[in-house]
Amino acid sequence: MASRKGTQHATNIMEALTEAARPLSAYDLLDRLRPTGVAAPLTVYRALDKLMASGRVHRIESLNAFVACRHGEHHHDHADTPPPRAVGFAICDGCGTVEEFSDADLFAHLNGCLAAKGFVPRSSAIEVHGRCAGCVRGGVAETQP
Repeated sequence: MASRKGTQHATNIMEALTEAARPLSAYDLLDRLRPTGVAAPLTVYRALDKLMASGRVHRIESLNAFVACRHGEHHHDHADTPPPRAVGFAICDGCGTVEEFSDADLFAHLNGCLAAKGFVPRSSAIEVHGRCAGCVRGGVAETQP
């Protein structure tokens, strides 16, 4: 029974993240899931841990928030392949949107730089803050320093 509930919580979190226009914190998710019976932050964190392990959710460290993986929509199906070893995020400080990207050449270069220092990376994520094209065109200022 607990497994079924955990699966339902993960499904609800995926739906919330997929529908969200911006990254959501664990407490944002908790607020959205309260009507479904989720009352404890630990429940949200456990489901997020499983979703991140499967590559379906990413944590945006600089925002302490989470986004649904968008990479699979264009490049691969997470059900058939492991999650990508490297991913990047373009984070708009004007409107708060996050665009996911993966560039094999960029990450190969990064891995080469690290290998030259004898460092063996397990995974990596690049977070780039700035303004998206819409905010630049619309003259929207950055809301974050």
